[in-house]
Amino acid sequence: MKKRSLLVLLLALILVSSVFAQGQREDVYPSRDITDIVVWGAGGGTDVCNRVVMAEMAEELGVNINVVNKTGGVSGSIGMLDAFGKPHDGYYLCGLSESNVTAAVMGGWDNRMDVWDVFIIGGSPDIISVTPGTPYQTIEDLVEAAKAQPGMIKAGASGAGSIHHLNLLGFEKGAGVELNFIPYDGSKPAQNAAMSGEIDLVITSVAEQAQLIKGGKLRPLAVLVPDDFDLDGNTLPTAFASYPGLGDYLPHSQAIGFAVAADAPDQVKQTLYGAFDKAMESDAVKEFGKKNYYILSGARGAEANAIFKQLEANFAYTLKDLGANKVDPATLGISRP
Repeated sequence: MKKRSLLVLLLALILVSSVFAQGQREDVYPSRDITDIVVWGAGGGTDVCNRVVMAEMAEELGVNINVVNKTGGVSGSIGMLDAFGKPHDGYYLCGLSESNVTAAVMGGWDNRMDVWDVFIIGGSPDIISVTPGTPYQTIEDLVEAAKAQPGMIKAGASGAGSIHHLNLLGFEKGAGVELNFIPYDGSKPAQNAAMSGEIDLVITSVAEQAQLIKGGKLRPLAVLVPDDFDLDGNTLPTAFASYPGLGDYLPHSQAIGFAVAADAPDQVKQTLYGAFDKAMESDAVKEFGKKNYYILSGARGAEANAIFKQLEANFAYTLKDLGANKVDPATLGISRP
C-alpha cells in the first residue's frame, strides 16, 4: 500500500514538473511560429525583402516565420488592419513600407504610424518605364505626348497613396502633365500590366524593374531622383535634368521593412531587434541587396520610428498640397514638417 502511495506521489510530481517546464518554455519568446502579414502583393519589393530577411531571422529565432500577403484597401490598409487586429504578442508582424504612412490621410486607417515599432530593411529609387511597344523613347517624348493628350496616357503604380502613386503625382505636377492613373494591389501586377500593354507606363522602383529592364520587357525612361542611376554599366537618366520643377515635389525615398505592435512586450521587441540585426549582417541579405539594387538600412526601434514619423508628415502634406488627400493631416495630429 505504501509503495502504491509513493508511486502515485512520484507520478504527480512528474506531472507537475512537466506542466511547470512547459509553462516556462511558453514564457520564452518565441516558443511557436511567427506570421508576417505583408500588405503588398507577392513578388513586389516589400514582399521579396520581407521573405529574404524573415528567412534569416527564422534561423536566429529557431522558429518558422510564415510570410503571407494581405493586399488591398487604401495605402495597404487592409493588411495593416489585419495585422494590427491580431494579438500584440510578437507572433504577428506586419510587412510594410513607406507607402503605408499615407493610409490615415487617404481615409483607410484610423491610426498614426506610431502604433508600430518599425524595422527598415532598405529601399531603391523609383523609375518611369514604358511598354516596349509604345513610341516613347525618352522622357521628353512621353511628356510631349502627355501634354498633347491630357488624361489619355495610362499610368500604373501600386495603390492610391503609395510612394509610387505619390511619385506619379509629383511627376505630373513637376512636368506639367495629366496622366490616367490606374491603381494596382502591388508593384508586380502594375509591372505585369505595363508589359502586357494594359497600361502605357509604370512607376515602381529600380530594384523591382531591374530584371524586366535587362530582359527588354520594360523600356526605362528616367529615374525620379536628382542624379542618374547606374544599372550594371547602363546609365538611367534623371528626369530632373529636363524638368527641374520636379524638385518642388520630389524625391520621396523608399523605406521597406516590417513592424511589430508598439505595445508588444519589451522582451519580445528586444528579441526581434537582435534577430533583425543578425539578419541584416548576414551574407545572404547583403548579397541580396547588392544584386537587386537596394540600399540597405538596418534601422529599427527609435531610429526607424523617427524616420517613419518624418515620412508620415512629409507624405501627408505633399498629398494635401497636391490636393489628393481625403483627411486633413492636422486633424490627425500630424504637424507640417
